[in-house]
Amino acid sequence: MSGTREKLIAGSLTAIREHGIAGTSARSIAAAAGVNQALIFYHFGTVDELLSAACQTEATARVDLYRSRFASVKTLRELLDVGRDLHEREKAEGNVTVLAQLMAGAQNDEKLAGPTAAALALWTAEIEAVLRRVLVKSPLSDLADPAGLAVAVSAAFVGLELYDGVDPDGARGAFAALEQLAVVAEVVDDLGPIARRALRARLRSSGGAR
Repeated sequence: MSGTREKLIAGSLTAIREHGIAGTSARSIAAAAGVNQALIFYHFGTVDELLSAACQTEATARVDLYRSRFASVKTLRELLDVGRDLHEREKAEGNVTVLAQLMAGAQNDEKLAGPTAAALALWTAEIEAVLRRVLVKSPLSDLADPAGLAVAVSAAFVGLELYDGVDPDGARGAFAALEQLAVVAEVVDDLGPIARRALRARLRSSGGAR
């Protein structure tokens, strides 16, 4: 990637953080990048194409940064710990704000919808891999849909980031509730083989099994 393209991608992310998607334009991006705005159209064709490239580039970089931590997770509690750290770091750097703004823009712009969904899918794939690994031997595996749960976790992460901006206590309460669920999962995992079989049977008879 050329130096100018890198500057434009970085400038577009800065513009979104500072002005929101509604205030992001060729002019604001060029100002943030420190280049002539004509270069946006030379390298990317349109502002939407630049934003799409920035979305993909940033999501790939962030997921790569956390991949080794996701790979080391062995329990739901550890996944929650990674989520907390990720939440604090991404909040401080404004990266989830960028994703949330792109999601807002994608509601009325089909050109942004695909790249934004693809960026979310990168996170979802990592989380799904963790859930499949963590839940495979758990009695809860009969209830769990790792793919659906991964989407829910990704959506919750973006939602909590936004919620934190207007109700920090509420966001902390949400994390506390998730931690309680992780404790319940640990208790279930610690059950003896007889109790585990009984729980599986009960879940199946209740119609909870997939």
